[in-house]
Amino acid sequence: MPATSSPLCLLRLSALGDVTHVLPLVRTLQRGLPGAELHWVIDKAGHKLLDGLPGVGFHVYDKNSGLAGMRALRRELPAGGFDALLQMQVAFRANVLSAFIPARRRIGYDKSRSKDLHGLFINERIPDRPGIHVLDAIGSFCEPLGLKQTDVAWDLGTPPEAHAWARAQWEDDGRPVLMISPCSSHARRNWRADRYAAVADHAAARGWKVVLCGGRSELERSTTDAILAAMRGPALDLVGKDTLKQLPALLARADLLLTPDSGPMHIANAVGTKVLGLHAASNPERSGPYSDRRYCVDRYDDAARRFLHKPASALKWGTKVEFDGVMDLVTVDDAIAAFERYVADHLA
Repeated sequence: MPATSSPLCLLRLSALGDVTHVLPLVRTLQRGLPGAELHWVIDKAGHKLLDGLPGVGFHVYDKNSGLAGMRALRRELPAGGFDALLQMQVAFRANVLSAFIPARRRIGYDKSRSKDLHGLFINERIPDRPGIHVLDAIGSFCEPLGLKQTDVAWDLGTPPEAHAWARAQWEDDGRPVLMISPCSSHARRNWRADRYAAVADHAAARGWKVVLCGGRSELERSTTDAILAAMRGPALDLVGKDTLKQLPALLARADLLLTPDSGPMHIANAVGTKVLGLHAASNPERSGPYSDRRYCVDRYDDAARRFLHKPASALKWGTKVEFDGVMDLVTVDDAIAAFERYVADHLA
């Protein structure tokens, strides 16, 4: 029998990819503890993506609000506290924030994944399983509650009006769609604009429609402009035009998403769109698209040897190789070969 009922509190603030990884855990908790009252302490971007998710009460913490924001959060939480807190973030700020959440059981990461004094803020740990995907590590947080995450399901709860907006952006003329989301929140994971353009032109020559998507930052705008300038043919530019609620619907219209390790990578995976992921700075086996990594480019071992002078197998699981120029290890030929693997599997 599960070891607890309700209420439960989940703490995961960012980034969008990791917020997406929490959704299967939410579904597992809802199936295994149908009477549980679920609360989620989340950041503003994550809330914009998931607001309205059935069966979850959100408490938004603004990471710029500091201790004052932490005190304000405490005042809005249930007076009686929680049976258990699932503390799924090890950054120091999140650890301090967790101290403002009253809970009898405080479940955190195993020792190998702990840092920034994480162990001082918890009284139980998830099992230590090295070499697993981030989503599976997050899924382990149900185990101290007597559950096991055996099925992985997302269902972001994207509203019908978001799908209607996405359908209105281009007419479905039967051509497959390559969507490009060129920027990660980590600049050293980003690829060169002329390389995106070369892959886009290859796809267009094969009869594909090319669509660019992304947020409203100056980096995303300038990168997109550089891609468009380097392309020989046209592309539909939707960068900065969607909301986070509309993004999953937009990604669902693509056949294949070309992107570095980023939030859109994981949202696309969650809505069933295949991903051509570009990996050198991070290990796709740990943080690539969870469901299907067949179309990812993996230069992580090359990066480890070039910049850290050892093979990837000798690195601590989860080590990032975020150096200037690391993504240059991913070539245009690598990405085109991955694109052609997709074509052979799905369109041949």
